[in-house]
Amino acid sequence: MFFIKKTYLFSLQKQFLQPFAMWEHLVRIILRYRLLILLVVLSITVFMGYKGTQVHLSYEMAQMLPESDPVYEQYEEFKKTFGEDGNVVFLGVDDPRFFELENFRVWYEVMQDLKTIEGVTGVLSITNIPQIVRDDENKKFVLEQVMKHKPESQQELDSLVEIVYSLRFYDKLLFNKEMGSVLAAVSVDRSLLNTKDRVYLINNLHERADVFQEETGIDLHYSGLPFIRTTIAEKIESELQLFIFLALIIAAMLLYLFFRGIRAVIFPVFIVIISVIWAFGLIVILGYEITVLTGILPPLLIIIGVENSIFLLNKYHHEFRIHQNKTKALTRMVQRVGKATMLTNATTAVGFATFIITGNTILVEFGIVAALNILFIFILTLLLIPIFFSYTNPPALKDTNHLDNQFLRNIIKRVVNTVVFKRSRVYAVFSVLFVVGILGILQLKSSGNVVDDVPQRDQLYKDLLFFEKNINGILPLDIVVQTGRRNGATNPTTLAQIEELQDYLKTRPELSKPLSIVELIKFAKQAFYRGNPDMYALPNPHERNFIFSYLGRDSSVNQNIMSTVLDSLNESARISVQMENLSTNEIQELKEDIEPVIDSIFDAEKTKVYMTGASLVFLEGSGYLIKNLLTSLVFAIIIISFLMALLFNHPRMVIISLLPNLFPQILTAALMGYLGVHIKPSTILVFSIALGISVDNSIHFLAKFRQELELHNNNIKHAVLSSLRESGMSMLYTFVVLFFGFIIFTASSFGGTQALGYLIAFTLLVALMSNLFLMPSILLSLHKRLNIKNDDYPNANGAGSKGLIKMDEEPELSNDADQYTVEQRIERINL
Repeated sequence: MFFIKKTYLFSLQKQFLQPFAMWEHLVRIILRYRLLILLVVLSITVFMGYKGTQVHLSYEMAQMLPESDPVYEQYEEFKKTFGEDGNVVFLGVDDPRFFELENFRVWYEVMQDLKTIEGVTGVLSITNIPQIVRDDENKKFVLEQVMKHKPESQQELDSLVEIVYSLRFYDKLLFNKEMGSVLAAVSVDRSLLNTKDRVYLINNLHERADVFQEETGIDLHYSGLPFIRTTIAEKIESELQLFIFLALIIAAMLLYLFFRGIRAVIFPVFIVIISVIWAFGLIVILGYEITVLTGILPPLLIIIGVENSIFLLNKYHHEFRIHQNKTKALTRMVQRVGKATMLTNATTAVGFATFIITGNTILVEFGIVAALNILFIFILTLLLIPIFFSYTNPPALKDTNHLDNQFLRNIIKRVVNTVVFKRSRVYAVFSVLFVVGILGILQLKSSGNVVDDVPQRDQLYKDLLFFEKNINGILPLDIVVQTGRRNGATNPTTLAQIEELQDYLKTRPELSKPLSIVELIKFAKQAFYRGNPDMYALPNPHERNFIFSYLGRDSSVNQNIMSTVLDSLNESARISVQMENLSTNEIQELKEDIEPVIDSIFDAEKTKVYMTGASLVFLEGSGYLIKNLLTSLVFAIIIISFLMALLFNHPRMVIISLLPNLFPQILTAALMGYLGVHIKPSTILVFSIALGISVDNSIHFLAKFRQELELHNNNIKHAVLSSLRESGMSMLYTFVVLFFGFIIFTASSFGGTQALGYLIAFTLLVALMSNLFLMPSILLSLHKRLNIKNDDYPNANGAGSKGLIKMDEEPELSNDADQYTVEQRIERINL
């Protein structure tokens, strides 16, 4: 970090952080051209509002891996050969009343009705279950439905069910004979999966299928990736509206609680509403869509915008109380808080912008939109707060009374008392917390699930457990066997190898029954022997020619079923299983268990075998994402260090300023370890976001510290304590806003969003304590060792004055806490 030449950094300080020149010029422009600026902002807002009306939700599966990744390339190759692996909606029933005639007839009618829905490409259920029938006249197999019509009597139904249960191919696929459950698989048009039309399709399907539940009183369960994705997308939309509403209400209430004035509420709220409109417009302009991440951006902008307003309004009221001149107060507000606010928003934007380096589409979009809109909210706040208040009457006495809030002033007094007289206790407490933090970090685990953020109390999650119980899950996992030669996949040796692998897969309780060419040939052999269940097995060499002759190219079995498990040249075969909602660690363990079995069965020189599917892509994507998010966090720390160096061209001061903001990261990671919150894509986001936001207090404190150095004749002790007294109030205000602003995310239906809420709220709490107690304590303890030259700090003219900063020449104050009251101690240090 400190390879930057001091002269270059000093030049940057002069350009961007001159205390008065640049900012005084800027505030004059703002007030002189205030009407023009308002018209420009209004015009942009109207345009952004128009664009924002075109925003819509993303219905695509998040791409977590870059397109060049081998796992992603294999998955795309698989989909080109065998089609989408996640286009089935599952319906399930587990009730002994299901096979009562009247209830079954309702099910039969519902299944027929589902076929008529536009976008439904097929419905496979016990009502239309096909069986392979031997056609001796034409020497081929044909498919015939077991139930050619709706059963008319209980006796007829019972006999048909008996036939269905004899078809071993469908056991654990469409029914579970042991548990008495029955399932239906509804295939949907793949072209609709990533479009808005999917919502109508799934909702229509759900509405029509619910007729069975309403007429029979039998619970119906739903699952499958299309259903899960649609349900989650609808939750995102509803929560987006909820969080915007909650954020606005909380912001308005807290602003009124702090400032006790309508203007101090209306203007900031108006500004954040404009920022939300701009955010939606920017999403459309950039060609993006609302995702689970960009869905939390509008309430975040509201929180950050209110934080900016609080610092500006506090300074405005403080300055007006001193000299009773509104224009002068507005000018000094921008001069003395503008640069700190710019840096706080820059560091927050950096926290989000570092997501761009992850290479993950959803995170890159989130990083770009968030970083740009945070800069927009800074510009809007800096422009509109002075303009709005320039048109209003000067603050009345009641408007500045909040500066005398006795409760908060007492808190600051006790903070000052602690850092002056009890620094050893501060270090002791933080040392203990550091040890506790390290122990908690050691308990951290990295894990995640495909259906990860859905809470266990949600019906979506409960239905998922139903299918795991009855068919061991619905999440797709595939194994592809590539022989590299025509008809190699139907070679007896290859079939025997596939069966051996399947036998192993059947021993895994987390996997469903495999579906492959082997199972279809077994089904064909059973049909060849007139449906005898005992003949469900691979044909021996003597049977093979007879059975395969019936599986000719004109066979409906070959056309309708074989094509789903073989490629067009029979070179590649697909072994398809469904798995439970396993964690990434469990998927990795499963993969590591299966791969040696594959290697022991297949000759790698002759046959290429690999695992793929949405579940495996999720596993690889999670690992890739976590690795890159950690890298982005490191980049955020480096960039924020550079921004902090713009305040202090001194290595030790940069380190001192970062320590209180890295400490909260340690304790947050520890909290995750103690609570069992795993490191995963949805929780690793917390660290970069929290770092960018929590460092705001440090910047405001240090910016004020720089000003106080000049006002107190470069006396570090007095500068620290004076800065703490003034900036401490704003730090408390903004903490309350940010804390409750993030806490609202705990109302989310998604576990990741909930964790984002309470983990960042906790981080901000620790950051507040660090900035109030730890940073001032370190400055006071090390001030005699800093030896910072005064030319490290540009003065009002942008240049430094020579000489060393004066060390505190006062005698050390006594630590005997019982001798003086808090007020007396503060008087003694000339506050």
